[in-house]
Amino acid sequence: MSIYLGVDAGGSKTHAVITDIEGRILGKGISGNGNHQLGKERAENNIRQACDDALKEANLSHDDITVAYFGLAGADREPDYEILRPMIASLGFKRHYITCDTIIGMRAGTNQFNGAAIICGNGFNSAARNLEGEELQYGGFGFKYGDGFAGGSGLSTLAFRAMIRAWDERGPKTLLTDLVLKHMEASSVEEAYEDVLYERRDIPSDLVKTLFAAAEQGDQVAIAILEQEGKEMGNAVTALIRRLSMTEQSFDVVYIGSVLNKGTTDHLTDAIERVVKQEAPRARCVQLQSDPVAGAILSALDMDGIKLDAAVEAKLKSLTV
Repeated sequence: MSIYLGVDAGGSKTHAVITDIEGRILGKGISGNGNHQLGKERAENNIRQACDDALKEANLSHDDITVAYFGLAGADREPDYEILRPMIASLGFKRHYITCDTIIGMRAGTNQFNGAAIICGNGFNSAARNLEGEELQYGGFGFKYGDGFAGGSGLSTLAFRAMIRAWDERGPKTLLTDLVLKHMEASSVEEAYEDVLYERRDIPSDLVKTLFAAAEQGDQVAIAILEQEGKEMGNAVTALIRRLSMTEQSFDVVYIGSVLNKGTTDHLTDAIERVVKQEAPRARCVQLQSDPVAGAILSALDMDGIKLDAAVEAKLKSLTV
């Protein structure tokens, strides 16, 4: 009997799920931070704990697992993998694979092995995997490493900046002024300016909501910001698509994160899709609607050469942890 373990190890939580080949859930485990960049020993202990709890609930041992697949936050570059390979190997699963958590998010959002993903929550990341199993990602390390201001925190900074530029007349007037002031509970632009300047407070990371609100009302400054950053996200993912020789393939580009999936206007995603369509005309942009740990389980099955029917795939994508 073939048994599969999927693990989604993030910066706040680690989820482990064990299923059989029919998609039946046999065991689950949950623990804390699984990102080695936030503490290697703690991450290793939490990943081990989640796996052990899932095994205990399933009444199975490590040797019973046919394939274990780990999607790991912080698996960004080769120096990370030099830490992660022995760490995951020490857990005791005979056949296991590791990748960045963006890839399992992608697999959870598509019915294919290959595809691409864009994460835009508080931060930004993108990744892609081709039919040959080659994977590439941009780690989302920030503006000085080539990123745009994408990500909720970066977009929030741009909303704040637009308000400041309208106030000191370096930029056009914008509905963002009133929306940002209300969101920050500030009585004037000068008050908000000085609070941030003198480090009495930070720019709220959820200020991105004001961009969507202003864009909904037709504000050209907000629309321009969303469209520019959408182009930059599209540029990031299509660069990966080109590097992996995927431009002529049919696959999904999966949107992951609240900014992409809960925005109240389409200006951001429309801009992404225009860029994607130019570079990869057969690609389709879709929203992630499943828990990313489902992508880890599906990837484990993929690596074992299992071709799932639609009913089993749907069952796995509906799991909750």
